[in-house]
Amino acid sequence: MHKVTFKFENSEDIIVFAAFGESLLEVARKTNVAIDAPCSGNASCGKCRVKLVGGELESKKTRHITDEDYAEGWRLACVSTINADVEVLVPDIASAYRSRMKVADLSSPEELKIFSDAKEQILEAGIELKNTLEILNVSMDEPTLDDTMPDNERFTRAITAITGIEKIRVPYSVLKKLPDVLRESNFRVKIIVRKIETNIFVYDVFPENEEVIVGGIAIDIGTTTVSAILINMLDGSILAKGSSGNGQIRYGADVINRIIESAKPGGKERLQKAVIEETINPLIQTMCRQAKLDPMSIYRMCVAGNTTMNHLLMGINADPLRMEPYIPTFFKTNSLYASDIGIHINPDSHIIIAPNIGSYVGGDITAGAFVSALWNKPEFSLFIDLGTNGEIVFGNSDFLMSCACSAGPAFEGGDISCGMRATDGAIEACTIDKETMEPNLSVIGDEGTKPIGICGSGIIDIISELFRCGIINPKGKFVREGKRVRHDKFDMGSYVLAFESEAGSVKDVEISEVDIDNFIRAKGAIFSAIRTMLSYCDFDISMIEHVYVAGGIGSGINMENAIHIGMFPKVPLELYQYIGNSSLSGAYAMLCSTQAERKVYEVARNMTYLELSAIPQYMDEFVAACFLPHTDTTLFED
Repeated sequence: MHKVTFKFENSEDIIVFAAFGESLLEVARKTNVAIDAPCSGNASCGKCRVKLVGGELESKKTRHITDEDYAEGWRLACVSTINADVEVLVPDIASAYRSRMKVADLSSPEELKIFSDAKEQILEAGIELKNTLEILNVSMDEPTLDDTMPDNERFTRAITAITGIEKIRVPYSVLKKLPDVLRESNFRVKIIVRKIETNIFVYDVFPENEEVIVGGIAIDIGTTTVSAILINMLDGSILAKGSSGNGQIRYGADVINRIIESAKPGGKERLQKAVIEETINPLIQTMCRQAKLDPMSIYRMCVAGNTTMNHLLMGINADPLRMEPYIPTFFKTNSLYASDIGIHINPDSHIIIAPNIGSYVGGDITAGAFVSALWNKPEFSLFIDLGTNGEIVFGNSDFLMSCACSAGPAFEGGDISCGMRATDGAIEACTIDKETMEPNLSVIGDEGTKPIGICGSGIIDIISELFRCGIINPKGKFVREGKRVRHDKFDMGSYVLAFESEAGSVKDVEISEVDIDNFIRAKGAIFSAIRTMLSYCDFDISMIEHVYVAGGIGSGINMENAIHIGMFPKVPLELYQYIGNSSLSGAYAMLCSTQAERKVYEVARNMTYLELSAIPQYMDEFVAACFLPHTDTTLFED
């Protein structure tokens, strides 16, 4: 056995022992050291960089490590094996998916717009904004020698007396508190309950005069990013909003790699731990700290995620999802509680998961389709969710058809050498001067923030501008020369958006031909899925009357640029509407409204799922769409 020391810039070393020939990446995973590996160790992304600072390491050379970097000690963890005692430095950016969180500034109207819009949509649809949680004040006679009724029976009878409901469930957590709280408050208490028809579930009990907040949390579990919003369930006010990278990212950037990893011994447990213990629970703690709320005061949680994320959240085998005939274990869940899966909120909190409708169309899309209100409008509308799994819904109040395509993580910064989530330092918009080839960048953050990477909306703009200026050809290859265009020894071209001296990082921020190729395949997957589904329904692009674009890839998308590169269909710009993270706003609607929750289930039941892999036309459409803008340029002519 050999000693392996993982070093970090801002934390203590982690020391483990590994066998000769063992993969460094696998050693890191088993030790819970977060090394960024979106391709799940296939040596295709080049992001699992570590620096050899002591000892020896057997490493293969790849095109992702230049000779200069190799001489400095940089290696890819996925192609490095243990052959002696070794010390490696893990860059901060490698552990950022676990550690970096963003808590929103609630004073910014832009941060809350999608939620106010969601409220408007569901109110217009005639859906009541009311949930089943409420506070009741309960008084009862104190026991005497002549009245020796046990506390729990005295308690439930008092609840029945004021509600008329006889079926009352008092969980162990409440029963344990009950004798002390009753006697401290002279048998006058305040309780948090959920009333459903002829049943009452008691969540908590407090002295009558204690100030109580009934918290609820909505969470969007994305393949790349987890976002959440914390609310007061009684008045709907927003207490906190935040996001974090999904800790599962080190096991692969897409759902297929995650599923493969989960099928390994102990894999389900590792993936579940990564999303719950390393992502959701710390995010909840951070948001509650900002809101000055005890996490135990969260009594309800609504989750929206794709089918794979929902399975991995619950620790359920997801392997059947990737194998024909692509069957999920569940579409919807019934009784799931926080204590069942280790979510650190009130242990008796119900967890509601937006229903899946297919192997690759999950609750994130049913929640998004609900909040966009396609189901309530006569116009033929297209709903596009730009996530790691590109999901699309088409229809109106009469029918809904859905499908999913493997777009990959490029829209959220994955598979891009300088890609990142839409956080401070990300380039979110760009124009390029056609003559000088100089860029003008818009960077997320305070004025003067220097760029450190590129988020999804920025990538769309950059590729569109490079193509418009004739710097790249329809295949994404560089065809012009200039001080910002350079080629490596393999003749692989790249465009420098910010040199090291202009950037907020220790390297140039650039986009390469490999990045562009990855993005072209991602946008090709989206456009070909749209064309295939419309054709399957006997529709064509000219019949589209509205397009909703969802996804947390930046503050907005330049629709004209997205059309220019062949990602979206050529329809009038005024038909496009960017609605942000509709998965989160849909989960928020379910949290606020019991009627909305029921409607989401109805939308899911009425939606038909189209399996693109079963349609031969799809692959032909995909190949044709992997050009800028398309092999058939007439599709994008005025």
